[in-house]
Amino acid sequence: MTALGHSSHPVTVAVASARALLSSVAEAPVWSMDTGQTVATMDDVVALEAQLRQVKSRLLVQAEAVEVSPTMSVPNWLAHRYRLSRPEAHRQGRVAKGLATHPATDTALGDARVNNEQADAILTGLDTLPEWLDQDLKVKAEEHLLELAKDYDAKALKNLARKILEVVAPEEADAHLAKLLERSAAEDEDANRLYAWKTPQGRWRGTFDLDGFSGDCLMKGLRAKAAPKHRASKGPLGQRKPAADRLGEAFADYVRRYPATKLPQAGGLNATAVVLMPLETLMGGLKAAKLDTGEDISPGLARRIACDAAIIPAVLGGKSEVLDLGRTKRFHNKAQRIVATIEQGGCIAEGHDCPPGMSQIHHPTPWSKGGETNRDAWMLCPAAHRRCHDPSYTHQRLPNGKVRFTRRT
Repeated sequence: MTALGHSSHPVTVAVASARALLSSVAEAPVWSMDTGQTVATMDDVVALEAQLRQVKSRLLVQAEAVEVSPTMSVPNWLAHRYRLSRPEAHRQGRVAKGLATHPATDTALGDARVNNEQADAILTGLDTLPEWLDQDLKVKAEEHLLELAKDYDAKALKNLARKILEVVAPEEADAHLAKLLERSAAEDEDANRLYAWKTPQGRWRGTFDLDGFSGDCLMKGLRAKAAPKHRASKGPLGQRKPAADRLGEAFADYVRRYPATKLPQAGGLNATAVVLMPLETLMGGLKAAKLDTGEDISPGLARRIACDAAIIPAVLGGKSEVLDLGRTKRFHNKAQRIVATIEQGGCIAEGHDCPPGMSQIHHPTPWSKGGETNRDAWMLCPAAHRRCHDPSYTHQRLPNGKVRFTRRT
């Protein structure tokens, strides 16, 4: 049943009539339409989409005024009744309120002088105007953006809308922009997030949310690495790979080639990945190599890494590195930490699997009680290391090399 059966309101009649007419041609073939007919009809469809958006927004505002649902907000009601996602329903609600607040844009959308994306760009730009701005200047800003919409698409219009204050109030724009950027920079950096997880297939996946400056720096570097002139063309007949593939290769290369000298210390060593492999693998053997994080890698990948990396000698201490320091120093040196990384592979507390870069070195005999800084050190995660010094626990080294903690009774 259409809305026509419920009311004789002109909007109801118009919408119901449009639905009925479109239903009558739903199965009509379009193969016989020539170029002119196809373009002209597409023009009308795009215009109709804009007009429907305007009508829908007005109805959403009315839905809130008449309280269509006594138990739900209008966006939640919209999502529930029409099976929309909550984010999309709330977005439509915001657009409806924005059009109600800016009648010139609402009228332009109803007249199909702007499309849906252009209207969104204009509303977003107008929402960024400061509250202290004079109302006449806000109207001027809206009129200016509607005029620009005649010549610019939604993407360009969005960029122009960000700088609309410079057009309508150039004297105040610089000071206002400086305040916004200062506040935004602090908020953006606090909001930086990275989520990463390893798949059962051994690959890494993740998402990140970066502030604008850091993101621009990252993408500029990756695009430079992925530029076709720097990458061999792959695929049949020299076909260029998709952008996502090239950027993925560039990102992997970016991570692998990051200067080790610029990395921070982690567990007493630069946060580099150490490849552990016997000489036979390096010379072409088939035995898998291992990272200091505990992950296995193929012999071929290990040899490729060896082409670009400094190799840690298989016989550690071969460069006259003193591995037993006795009482001369309290803290273990880099060579000793590398030995612990290779021999212990991370936290040796029973049931723990913390990697070497996040583990600490522990004196089995406390330094304060005469312990020496030698190769017998234990690699423990911070939690296990604290437990070693907690009088509420006892600990013992097991035959398998693990350390077991037991609470005192």
